[in-house]
Amino acid sequence: MKKSKALLIIIVVLALTLGIGYMDIWGYDGNGAGNASDIKLGLDLAGGVSITYQVVGDENPSETDMADTIYKLQQRVENYSTEAQVYQEGSNRITIEIPGVTDAETILAQLGRPGALYFISATDSEGNPNYSQQMVMNEDGTYGYEYGLNKTIDELMAEGSVVITGTDVADARAVVQQDNMKNNEFAVALSLTPEGAIKFAEGTQRAVDRGYETIGIYYDGSFVSVPRVNQAITDGEASITGGDFTYESASALASTIRIGGLSLELEELHSKVVGAQLGIDAIQTSLKAGAIGLAIVALFMIVIYFIPGLASAIALCFYVALIVLLLIGFNDVLTLTLPGIAGIILSIGMAVDANVVVFARIREELGKEASVEDAINTGYAKALSAIIDGNVTTLIAAVVLLFLGPSNVKGFAQTLALGIVVSMFTALFITKWLMKAFFALGLKSVALYGKGKEKKSIDFLSKKAIFIALSLIVIVAGFVFMGINKGAGKGALNYSLDFVGGTATTVDFNESYTLQQLNDTVVPEIEAVTGSTVQVQTVQNSNEVIFKTSTLESSVRQALEQMFMTKFGVASTSIQTETISSTISDEMKRDTIIAVIVAILCMLIYIRIRFKDFRFGFSSVLALVHDVLVVLAFYAAARVSVSNTFVACMLTIVGYSINATIVIFDRVRENMANAGKSDIVAIVNKSVTQTLSRSIFTSLTTFVMVALLYVMGVSSIKDFALPLMVGIGCGCYSSVCLAGAFWVILTQKFPAKAKKK
Repeated sequence: MKKSKALLIIIVVLALTLGIGYMDIWGYDGNGAGNASDIKLGLDLAGGVSITYQVVGDENPSETDMADTIYKLQQRVENYSTEAQVYQEGSNRITIEIPGVTDAETILAQLGRPGALYFISATDSEGNPNYSQQMVMNEDGTYGYEYGLNKTIDELMAEGSVVITGTDVADARAVVQQDNMKNNEFAVALSLTPEGAIKFAEGTQRAVDRGYETIGIYYDGSFVSVPRVNQAITDGEASITGGDFTYESASALASTIRIGGLSLELEELHSKVVGAQLGIDAIQTSLKAGAIGLAIVALFMIVIYFIPGLASAIALCFYVALIVLLLIGFNDVLTLTLPGIAGIILSIGMAVDANVVVFARIREELGKEASVEDAINTGYAKALSAIIDGNVTTLIAAVVLLFLGPSNVKGFAQTLALGIVVSMFTALFITKWLMKAFFALGLKSVALYGKGKEKKSIDFLSKKAIFIALSLIVIVAGFVFMGINKGAGKGALNYSLDFVGGTATTVDFNESYTLQQLNDTVVPEIEAVTGSTVQVQTVQNSNEVIFKTSTLESSVRQALEQMFMTKFGVASTSIQTETISSTISDEMKRDTIIAVIVAILCMLIYIRIRFKDFRFGFSSVLALVHDVLVVLAFYAAARVSVSNTFVACMLTIVGYSINATIVIFDRVRENMANAGKSDIVAIVNKSVTQTLSRSIFTSLTTFVMVALLYVMGVSSIKDFALPLMVGIGCGCYSSVCLAGAFWVILTQKFPAKAKKK
């Protein structure tokens, strides 16, 4: 490479890093347009809209109907944000919290009145029209029909003109299908319940017998579609077609039918804009911790790896700037929450990891007396498979979680997937270009790159019985702690409101308090009375504050009310308490478990294909299961709050663990190809020793990032960062001390079949 080209590469990378960083802070116009403040933040970081609905006509609906309604509402509001929350309040109320939005009226207009959906026959039993139509001019100058009811819904129900109601619709979705001319068109596919299918078969047959009449779909006071019936539909599967359907309009109609098809009819009780649960301090401290951590990691890389470290430090800054820019660009589909920050932290760790793997390879080649230029090329070539396999395995898990996981893990999956792709690009291209550019500018001395020495293999496997025994002791101790806690009536784990629900106390203070003031003065008083951790939400343009605690007995509620009256001068009429359900429903737990199982199976398949040996995959899974169980034991022993960040924490550990193990197994595969399979114990010991510096350095840099979050963060962030630090240390331990041992045991128990000659 010529010096002029090398200098140009360095200037371009630095200019791009500074330019993107400038846009992240000051926007593309220098005045804040399109800067980091445009990133859509979740309820925990920025607040959003809270809407409370009440069931119409039933003060005590069944638990089944409430659970079904909450689940369907959750799916509907995820169109606004994957981090939206839906939970029960009291016996007949449902609250929706949507982050990143501030216009409650717009949301209410778009949602309409959930549950108010009817499919109405065109005529009654005597042939009289149930609804009339008139031609009107649309805003674009075209003509269309406007429909209006001739009778009330009660009259239509009484006379049997309502074919089905929303509760008879199991699902509605936008699809692409072929028309009679074999042309593709957009449509809305309906799936009916068994009862709905019977009623719809009768209604559509009646429409056909009367000359292929229409059936009007009536929602929240108006007709949303009036399709003509072309044939009797007897199988419970129908489709609504129209030549003017676009994907957007078909999706909107499907969404309307789903929201109207709830088990219960709801009406708005109140809506408000709520503040962040963690507050602006959580964002500021996270940013400070991230910046300090990034500086420490960059300095560490330079001190340890010299010129390669400098190249990686620049590339890491480029990576962070680019990630922020992409978060800004994807703000319509991505909401950043605390779990999302976890995904970014993990991807930063993996970006460092890819560089460490390459640099270790380069030093090995220099130790074999290769030239610096050859060492760089060979180092990247040999490290490529480990980097690809480690990142792709974690990416598979992220993609599965993104498509199959519930809303509370999608933010994590989105940022993790985005971070992995960008980190691979920066590690494999930006760092490599910079290193070659530095070399071309005359930085060619071996001393500037570090010369590896042949390391004597450490006999890790001779201690495998001790390592496995220690791990079993810790895991069993965790279950013992869970049993003791449960027996004492405290619960096996310290479940937060997200899992078990609790009590929401809404207080209208006589004066305005900032979130910081509330955390400093009011929250300690509440904790003293209730003995519970407290979530705080302020309400915009009012003195109202919502305090969420564990479920409170009547006597504790009265004591809490008395405390507000005595110490803060609040009138008793300004205090309201309601029991609230968990924000993580049984369906969300089920979806999370299914998504994780599918992700593990996909990772196993990928590892089986890449390594051509199922034992590598099972050993990797055993190692990550070990890490999850050890961290679970820590949650039980330390009584760390198990909140919605618990899932993100566990998933981060899974991604971290599988990546660390794959790097070691990649070296095992390489050494087996070079040395044969005669002594697998020696091969594993050698492979673990060769990758030991990588395991330690990557764990250290990732640990530093999380530790700074713990030291500088607010209490909720500490509850997330502390077990994550344990998981990072455990992941390093399992990949070094256990994964290879598991593989050797499986290989000895299930030897490969000899190939036939």
